[in-house]
Amino acid sequence: MKRFAMASLVLLGLTTTSVARAQGAGGSTPERVAALKQSLAQSQQALRAYQWVETTTVSMKGEQKSMKQQSCYYGADGKVQKTPIASSPPPKKKGGLRGKIVESKKEELTESMQQAVALVKTYVPPNPAAIQRATEAGKVAVETVQPGKVVRLVFKDYELPGDSLAITMDVTSNHLMGISVASYLGSPSKPVTLNTTTSSLPDGTTYTATSQLSLPSEQLVFNVANSGYRKM
Repeated sequence: MKRFAMASLVLLGLTTTSVARAQGAGGSTPERVAALKQSLAQSQQALRAYQWVETTTVSMKGEQKSMKQQSCYYGADGKVQKTPIASSPPPKKKGGLRGKIVESKKEELTESMQQAVALVKTYVPPNPAAIQRATEAGKVAVETVQPGKVVRLVFKDYELPGDSLAITMDVTSNHLMGISVASYLGSPSKPVTLNTTTSSLPDGTTYTATSQLSLPSEQLVFNVANSGYRKM
């Protein structure tokens, strides 16, 4: 499970700054998309001044298999730098034929999760160009979650036929509230889902508080929680 943690979902750490209020509660679909693209273009900047703790857990069949904590911050190259803080000890290897079967299965699961994480990276952070393509193709819908306050932008066939990327926004502040992805590995019979939630720091910076990546066919769940933000 150690290699799972290396594929941390801190890449989902989206931040937003203010966007024109005119694109708020009464905006049309193009206006909402424009506000979204602008906030995505401005994302990541505020978080580069912060350091935080990332806690990653991997569960299989409802049982936690590993836990890892890392101190994170953005380096000069714009990439997240991580320093291990704590982790759960690796499980003892079983001997004999049974042990070989277990290790072989673990490698298969590791590969599947790595493929799922790689797939999710094509969705998050959302690509403004892909958002524009979906919009021009008429494959974006605006759903009202809370009238005048919260909407969800749903992009169909975003990367693969039949997939979807849903972005929830607070239209009074144009802050991202969460992202959901429904996709698959190879075929729809092997679904991959991702759900994130966001929170705000005292200065208004929005960050991804939790991320959950699920691979139901393998009964695997990958959770990441970000906390302890402080300016460097």
